[in-house]
Amino acid sequence: MARGVNKVILVGNLGNDPDVKYTQGGMAITTLSVATTNVRKDKDGQQIEKTEWHRVKLFGKLGEIAGEYLKKGRQVYIEGRLEYGSYDKDGVKHYTTDIIADEMQMIGGGEGQRGGGEGGGGYQQRGGGEGGGYQRGGGSGGDRPQRSAPAQRREPAQAPAKPAFDDVPFDDDIPF
Repeated sequence: MARGVNKVILVGNLGNDPDVKYTQGGMAITTLSVATTNVRKDKDGQQIEKTEWHRVKLFGKLGEIAGEYLKKGRQVYIEGRLEYGSYDKDGVKHYTTDIIADEMQMIGGGEGQRGGGEGGGGYQQRGGGEGGGYQRGGGSGGDRPQRSAPAQRREPAQAPAKPAFDDVPFDDDIPF
């Protein structure tokens, strides 16, 4: 039987500080409110902005990291899946839509960025459940320690030197 695909990617800003709660077993459950804005033009050429709010849940170590480093206004990249639920309140059935995050990356400056540095860091949930752990990544890096030194400003990279004419391969130099 073929598997389905349930994948969500969001890039947006936090509407409030993360709400971190813990289960009796000590696992963190962090809820974020992420805003995404779409801009389009109407028939008269006027720009219309539409903001959508998304409830994102992060579990375990990923939730702890989000609770520690994210603040209201911070831009964030979230990758995860949709999950629908419902509950009864006062005899009325309410429906919910949550995004269960598997990966989170702090991007951009934003009001909530600590230290005023550039960029951010990415975190990815490994496996499922409480014992799954997390992996920190960023750019092309692999596994890295949980915390690294603050980012240093880098000088702009210089363009690589052009190869000399004798170093450029010709068709008869190519082995295939």
